[in-house]
Amino acid sequence: MQAAVLTGPGTLVMRELEKPSCGETDILIKVKACGICGSDVRNYHAGLRGNVEEQIMGHEIAGIVEEVGRAWSDSFYVGQRLAIAPDVSCGTCYYCLRGLVNLCAAHRMIGTHWPGGFAEYIQLNETILARGMVHPIPEGVGFDEATLAEPAASVLASQHDANIGLGDTVVVIGDGPIGCLHLEVARARGASKVIMVGLDRLAFAERFEPDHLIDAASQDPVSEVMRITNGFGADAAIAANPVAETQAQGVEMVRKRGQVILFGGLPKQKPMTTINSNLIHYNELIIRGSFSYPAAMHKLGLELIATGKIRAAKYITKTVSLAEIPQAIADLKEGRALKIVVHP
Repeated sequence: MQAAVLTGPGTLVMRELEKPSCGETDILIKVKACGICGSDVRNYHAGLRGNVEEQIMGHEIAGIVEEVGRAWSDSFYVGQRLAIAPDVSCGTCYYCLRGLVNLCAAHRMIGTHWPGGFAEYIQLNETILARGMVHPIPEGVGFDEATLAEPAASVLASQHDANIGLGDTVVVIGDGPIGCLHLEVARARGASKVIMVGLDRLAFAERFEPDHLIDAASQDPVSEVMRITNGFGADAAIAANPVAETQAQGVEMVRKRGQVILFGGLPKQKPMTTINSNLIHYNELIIRGSFSYPAAMHKLGLELIATGKIRAAKYITKTVSLAEIPQAIADLKEGRALKIVVHP
């Protein structure tokens, strides 16, 4: 099979590899589509986590079951369309036993610890099938659209934990695919007003029709949010990009007892942020971290795509082949695309 293998920072090599086998406790998937995530862009340039030196990346996967091992014959069938999310929890640690599988102490991922979806085929082994996230694609949802369920799951989990809801005014800082997903999910949860702050991809964000769109290059985001809310502040501000300054701005945008959700991780070489702690103290603000999701949110993401609450096709700028991944990564990094899907 053809696969795109990351062999080191900035080096993606096309290889002809042996097609994965399907043992009694495995299933074999023919990959039809795999989204390129922001973390793929980061890992392409910086290398993979956990001292993994070489791997097939890609973790927003949709495909067709080609073979089913005997152990899973009652659960899957040949020809079944599946969406696959990457996270695999251990099920036995302190966090897993309390239902916090996203914080698993032995967390592993498809595309890092096991070969991912930038290949023609992917084997799902017993561990992935037992502890991972594999769901049928609803009727009417295409393979490209189904890849959006993975990033949508993290957004759904974040807003569920923050209890974003009916009548809320929500600021989303970041105009990439995650920011746009936060906009659509906030609306689906009943938010009455969504304000988006952007920079490089405002033209893409406009297609999701935010109530207000702030250009951070020419406008002061904090002043604009306070103007829009008549000086009251938003109920929640979601920092959906890897920029420390926007986290600090979030604290200045929300009302008393408002929430600031730190959704985008900062670069590892520069992880510190400076926030006005007096505002947190005197206004009794809630600062909430947000990372990953449980399996139920991946399934919910597929359902929202199927019902049109998440308009998945609007996110996809183009599709590319395996050989075109490096150029696609460059396009994403430079803001020339919103979402790119690989067709192996």
